[in-house]
Amino acid sequence: MALEIERKFLTGNEGWREHAIGVLKLHDGLLLAQDGRKLRVRIAGQVASITFKSNRFGITRTEFEYQIPLAEAEEMLRHECEGRCIEKSRYIVPHHNANWNVDVYGGIMSGIILAEIELSSEDQDISLPDWIGREVTGLPEFSKTYLFNARRAPAQAAMADEIAGT
Repeated sequence: MALEIERKFLTGNEGWREHAIGVLKLHDGLLLAQDGRKLRVRIAGQVASITFKSNRFGITRTEFEYQIPLAEAEEMLRHECEGRCIEKSRYIVPHHNANWNVDVYGGIMSGIILAEIELSSEDQDISLPDWIGREVTGLPEFSKTYLFNARRAPAQAAMADEIAGT
């Protein structure tokens, strides 16, 4: 069984940028979400995948990821994600024998930056870089779904006002 053990943080400053060794453009679409579980399609460069993630138990959850044809992922993003798509640039930032992922969101989530580190066990010790800010692991208001919906609601309200002529 595949496990994802992950901690998530806000960035405290831009210091991570000078240490980044690579960046990858990601396009994610949420296919289904229910009771903390989700099914996502992703395009990362020319590689496409579909991923199922279970509920979290602490900082751990099961994760099953499978490569799929790029054309099928593009079709899913266009027709099956019903506007629940995000774009981000994922920077790889090494620190003390570990790689951090710093996600800089674009589009509707522009301005949000989150740093994540995947662990081999829940009790693994990690060294926090000096650019790390507040830990937000497990806080619902920092889940991608919550952040996306919080940004999407005002945009939908403005569109409804425009349609209504107010």
